[in-house]
Amino acid sequence: MAAHHNFYPPDVFPGFWDFMAKEFANGRISIIDRVRMEIITPPELVKWIDEASMGIIVPTNSEVVVQIYGHMADWVERNDQFLPAALDEFARGADGWLAAYASANGAVLVTNEVYDPNVRRKAPLPNLCDEFNIPYRNTIQMLRELNARFDWRTLTT
Repeated sequence: MAAHHNFYPPDVFPGFWDFMAKEFANGRISIIDRVRMEIITPPELVKWIDEASMGIIVPTNSEVVVQIYGHMADWVERNDQFLPAALDEFARGADGWLAAYASANGAVLVTNEVYDPNVRRKAPLPNLCDEFNIPYRNTIQMLRELNARFDWRTLTT
């Protein structure tokens, strides 16, 4: 959602969205069911996800994912660093499920959140990833690893 709203609006970066659709089709990136459920607006993003993912939304209800998610929730609850509201946010959102899915499936999690050893109001994805040894990248790192190239110069020559 942040990519659509803040970083890569489709009217300015159509190549980014075409590239992401290609990577969905190639099976190199995926979206979990709980993230998809959070995306209800804007309508053009909802439509893009449903078309780009070709209806293949990865489920998080496997026994191993649920078990890992439980361990993560316990860690957030037991960790004195986090305020009680952090567990509430963790339980309401998709982030914990995303991390649990990545852990269970040996996937690399992509987030633009930054590790914060002093955060109290939430458990950021990089903090979860570091605690549970889950590899993660930001969007730019992911694009580099997937060899994405968006070169406007080839369009103007």
